[in-house]
Amino acid sequence: MKFAAALLLTTLLSSALLARPGLAQAADPPAVAAADPADRDAIRARIAKAKEEGSVSYWDAIIAPETEDEMLPLFMKAYGLPASFKVKHTLSPTLGVVTRVDQETGSGNVTIDVVSLASAPWVNGLVKAGHVMTYTSLEAKHYDKAYAAGLGMKDHYTPNGGYMFVPTWNPDTMDFKGKTWKDVLGAIPDGRMSINDAPNSATGLLSYMGLRQLLDLDYFKALAKMKPQFIVRTEQMAERLVNGQDLMAWGGSPGRLLQYNARGANLKFILPEDGILLLGNATFILAKAPHPNAAKLWMDFSLSAEAQAILSKREALVSVRSGFVSPLPDYAPAIDSLKLIPMDWSKVGPEEIRKAKAEWQSLFTP
Repeated sequence: MKFAAALLLTTLLSSALLARPGLAQAADPPAVAAADPADRDAIRARIAKAKEEGSVSYWDAIIAPETEDEMLPLFMKAYGLPASFKVKHTLSPTLGVVTRVDQETGSGNVTIDVVSLASAPWVNGLVKAGHVMTYTSLEAKHYDKAYAAGLGMKDHYTPNGGYMFVPTWNPDTMDFKGKTWKDVLGAIPDGRMSINDAPNSATGLLSYMGLRQLLDLDYFKALAKMKPQFIVRTEQMAERLVNGQDLMAWGGSPGRLLQYNARGANLKFILPEDGILLLGNATFILAKAPHPNAAKLWMDFSLSAEAQAILSKREALVSVRSGFVSPLPDYAPAIDSLKLIPMDWSKVGPEEIRKAKAEWQSLFTP
């Protein structure tokens, strides 16, 4: 009888302890167990609701299928989601993402939950129009420097990384020893270089606007005289370098070079010493997201140290998470090692973008 009474008392005490808010439970998934005790109950509740929602839809212009294949199992495990839970990822060109989101928010028929895109003026416009959910990620405390630098808005969006367009080339077809943007001028014969097709690439145009803070009109006039090919996708830029169509890409992506080099290419790039524009890949949840709880889990996961390591390693995204150590510093260096061009995107609106587009066209397609 004494043993039975003791067992009953132990069971009651254990149940009471497990019921106390903030204490880890035996069945807690890793994300809950690793969270601050004060946040655990909220995460448990969010996971339960996400399981009911059953899926999350995520659109972006960067994450390749191979990267997705590595991220998804870790996301599912982190929150203990069942195999029936679906992550519907759509990779699209930047303008494709913008068009789709604008259509959905305009019609009110929203099917997308989470979006990541490196177009701060566009995202700021969505925030102003009330189309972005007010949500402070549980990972936000690690991104205070990014918010201070204007790369994010704490209660609305946070960059899951940053990327830049830089000079790239194939050393098998040319020898380039330059270290700055100006060293590109005259480095190759006319017609053997590609550049970002700014009028048809939102990020290409924003990159042009940022580099105009560093390089004057005479520089771009000289660049236009080199008769460059206009390319939208950086994958195509890299492909043209590999097959010898071009000798250089003025605005190539280290991430795409990483992926081509992993398949046997030998492409190179420089991080210009005179300055780099870092485009923050803003991650946010649409205000009318059909799966809001699952969306918050996905956003939190993409900003976690674990996911940042994958994005840095596979996509060469520069993490803006405080204290992050890049697993691939040659392609995705520490943000503090870069000479960044300051850009206040809060002051860039439709009129400024229209003027920049017109200026680019007057230079390259007069």
